[in-house]
Amino acid sequence: MTKLGWSILAIILLLGAGFASMVSIGSRTPVAAPTPLSAESAPPTTSGGRLLVPVAGVTRDALVDTFGQPRDGGARHHEAIDIMAPRGTPVVAAADGRVDKLFDSAAGGRTIYVRSTDGATMYYYAHLDGYRDGLTEGQVVRRGEPIATVGATGNADAAAPHLHFSVLRTTPTQGWSEGQAIDPFPLLAETRANR
Repeated sequence: MTKLGWSILAIILLLGAGFASMVSIGSRTPVAAPTPLSAESAPPTTSGGRLLVPVAGVTRDALVDTFGQPRDGGARHHEAIDIMAPRGTPVVAAADGRVDKLFDSAAGGRTIYVRSTDGATMYYYAHLDGYRDGLTEGQVVRRGEPIATVGATGNADAAAPHLHFSVLRTTPTQGWSEGQAIDPFPLLAETRANR
């Protein structure tokens, strides 16, 4: 798809999702104190157990499984999938959960950690351009809900904006950055309507 095609698709998706409230480049939403999950406030589980491709307009067929690829000359391995998209493309929640941490780091740039309803999985979204207006720690997010925009913050190449998406198997008592990375590629749901 051409850059113009991506831009038109992003505009259509933004208008259709009421996404006009996204923050501008470089802005930062204040972080509220996290609230614990309870039976009354826990978001519903994701149907089918599969994940939604977390970048608007990107189908599973367009993905490349980059999990396990060598990085830094083989010094480490990539524990995520990179989803290429133009800067500003909406990032949506891959599954229901609660925002555990909004965090800026040298490696990941602007990031979001979302813990699953049962506490056993952490979804990590990195290199974000900006958060959705009003997004705070402790907030419940639903599968498909816009949460941020694609960017190139942190150690990402400015000429290749993308979402670094990681899935960690964890426990409800482990911290937001703890857990065992698993390959998200096979977990991503088919998003094409014309099948």
